[in-house]
Amino acid sequence: MTDPNAQDTPPPPQHPWADLLPERFRLLRLAPLPTERDGGARPLRFVELAQVERHSPEQSLLRLHIHLPGQARSRKHNLLEVWADHRSKELRFGPDSGLNIEPANRGLGRFLLAQGIAWAQKRWSHYLVEGGSLPRDVSSDDAQLRRDHCLRTQGFDIDYAQASGKASYGAPRVSALRADWNEEKVQIIELLDAAAMLEQADRNLLEQDNRIREMQERMSRLRREDGALRFTIVCLIAFALFQAGLLIWMATR
Repeated sequence: MTDPNAQDTPPPPQHPWADLLPERFRLLRLAPLPTERDGGARPLRFVELAQVERHSPEQSLLRLHIHLPGQARSRKHNLLEVWADHRSKELRFGPDSGLNIEPANRGLGRFLLAQGIAWAQKRWSHYLVEGGSLPRDVSSDDAQLRRDHCLRTQGFDIDYAQASGKASYGAPRVSALRADWNEEKVQIIELLDAAAMLEQADRNLLEQDNRIREMQERMSRLRREDGALRFTIVCLIAFALFQAGLLIWMATR
């Protein structure tokens, strides 16, 4: 039974920056990579990097989101948050649910971490890094190895507790982290570069249309010549049969 004197506990207040909309957008090029046995094909793709940041005397926030063409935005996937607490001089990476990236194994995880680290190192390289636990629901051992390799490459330390097997990450200070990524896998495309790529693609399509038109005209000409040759051959065969019949008739007379 419900206690009538009990009062409903109000939900915790939502952070005023929880529903910020992206303000800056950039185009990313994902290079084509060899097909994976588990993940399948990894063709050339283009995705959008959306970001927003806010600053106050107490906190600063950088939120990065990867948008895939034709897919709805998700609050749980392709999201990285970097929170700077100016009161305790600490930096925290989020969200708490972990960094879930789609498509996987295309270099996007390292890229997002590198962007967040570079943003923090420009302002607060002396801040401490608040560590955290890593989710245990990893799809496979290979995915776990890739995750740990990604974090270690960016300067994080990975620690596995022997008793529970839980993994945690951390770093001494922001200055100990690395802000580089594999630029052969993920490339930032500037606006003018994107326009130049579109113009080049349009020129290539125009050249292909011209080649196709020339080939079609050549095929039509060859068909006409082939028809004329066939007619000539038929006429020659008919004339040869007539000559043979005439010779046979003259020989039997």
